[in-house]
Amino acid sequence: MTNSVTEPVVRKRDAERTRAELLEVATEAFAESGYAGTRVDEIAERTKTTKRMIYYYFGGKEQLYLAVLENAYRGIREKEQSIHAGDLAPVEALRQIAELTYDHHRNHTEFIRLVSIENIHHGEFIKRLDGLRTVNQPAVAVLETVLERGRAEGSVRADVDALDVHLVISSYCFFQVANQHTFGYLFDRDLLAEDRREHFRSMIGDVVVAWLTAEV
Repeated sequence: MTNSVTEPVVRKRDAERTRAELLEVATEAFAESGYAGTRVDEIAERTKTTKRMIYYYFGGKEQLYLAVLENAYRGIREKEQSIHAGDLAPVEALRQIAELTYDHHRNHTEFIRLVSIENIHHGEFIKRLDGLRTVNQPAVAVLETVLERGRAEGSVRADVDALDVHLVISSYCFFQVANQHTFGYLFDRDLLAEDRREHFRSMIGDVVVAWLTAEV
């Protein structure tokens, strides 16, 4: 009786573990080589599995890439939800959202590369993921809720909307990773240097707070 109950559970966990491993390795591969330059055989080799197994879990290369994209976006959205912005004063919540976004982008450089590749191809694949629009709504919704509270108490300016704030934060954090090599060469500064991490992290927090509290 025990075996009949536990065996399906074990198989499910093994399947989830295998799928997660395939997603992780595929994320690295697609971020390194793009969609066209990545081979399913290579992913299979790096995960010590088979091409057939990848097709079993995802259906094919395109479906695997779409799963990678969706998973990458879900990662940052889930991280944002961990802040519990409603428990913080509006200005502090805005700072934490900005700094958390910076941390996530620094810690997940493959996300930036995937987004860059997708933009080079004019969003060819992301347009097939209708559900991502729903997944990304909380990013703006959380900011809007914080801004509304700030406006009500008079601590945040009233002429900025949530999408503006999201744009500013995302642009800064994206630049740190996407332009690290060109910026580093031109200005001889390593944007991802560990000893400058806290400086750059605080900078985006300061920028957002100063901007949103100006002329209140």
